[in-house]
Amino acid sequence: MTSISPLSEFVIVELGHNVAGPVGGQILAELGARVIKVEDPERGDAARHWPPVKDDSSIVYQALNRSKDGVTVDFTDPNQLCDLKKLIFEHADAVIQNLRPGVVEKFGLDADTLRSEKPALIYCNIGAYGAVGPMAGKPGYDVLMQGYGGLMSVQGEPGGPPMRAGASINDIGTGMWAAISIQAALLERARTGEGGVIDLSLYETALSWISIHLASYMATGKAEGKQGSGNAYITPYQAFRARDGHLMIGAANDALFAKAAAVLGRSDWSEDPKFSKNADRVARRADLVPMIEAELARDDVLSWVAKFDAVGVPACPIRNVEEVANCPQTAALALVQSSPDDQSLRLLGLPLSINGTRPPMRKSPPTLGRDNKNIFGRD
Repeated sequence: MTSISPLSEFVIVELGHNVAGPVGGQILAELGARVIKVEDPERGDAARHWPPVKDDSSIVYQALNRSKDGVTVDFTDPNQLCDLKKLIFEHADAVIQNLRPGVVEKFGLDADTLRSEKPALIYCNIGAYGAVGPMAGKPGYDVLMQGYGGLMSVQGEPGGPPMRAGASINDIGTGMWAAISIQAALLERARTGEGGVIDLSLYETALSWISIHLASYMATGKAEGKQGSGNAYITPYQAFRARDGHLMIGAANDALFAKAAAVLGRSDWSEDPKFSKNADRVARRADLVPMIEAELARDDVLSWVAKFDAVGVPACPIRNVEEVANCPQTAALALVQSSPDDQSLRLLGLPLSINGTRPPMRKSPPTLGRDNKNIFGRD
């Protein structure tokens, strides 16, 4: 299939480490931009040192840095710093940075300094708590924002301890917002000729995940708490125990509930005024869920899923990572990709296709300083 490269005319310099900045750079790289990742020559990206490690390379680092060029720059070396600024002034359309607060300002790599020389430059800052306000400039990580941003108040079982989401959703989400924002800024620059400054933070991303919860609170004065696998606004819409394990059932409206009830042999539920409407089911969730599980206990998960599928009720087994990796649907979507220069390196591609084609992994994640010679003319 034809390679998809809608951003092939653009160059992005990534002053990124850990997760959020590299995710943003990787999305742009696999959409065709030339992304040049800049790292410290001694330490490199902190993620290079996170386990698990395979062939002397962190799997975490590899998963976040596909398709990029990689150079090293010692910011304290005036010549190397000058080379980096020259690269930005002469070639870069955008810069992404999520370094420690104060680092880019110390070395003249901040938005104001660079854009005073190159107004067409788009500069994307990624911070922890936001660009303004009493917490501005304070460092932080994904797990802190899951707590400070309210996510832990709606994750986990009712009455249970604080629970982190299993993935770094604020880091990854902020990287996605970076890629979206930079593309929007490129469109605006094409119209006006002017670049701009984008400010993102893990805290703002955290709040975006609970936007419905916040809207509900601001409208009613009531804050919805933890729902386990369920949903505060729809029932039944959660995990249920069957005879041999758990399945998800998403009867998201009254018609689907009627079908689900019929599959369970309890058509009377959909005619009962206590359960016929979603609002009533939500109010009586504590009564309804045990009743559903009592019926599900009669058969196995896959049998129930087949029965629900037959009548169009959304349902599925709950699977683990191994099962997902080896799933025929995962294979059919060609989500797992091999590096063109190392077929043994298999990573998950972007979760999108354009005209039926998924953007490819263009090259393996860079070893430390791999492209110094090509870009800077030095080792």
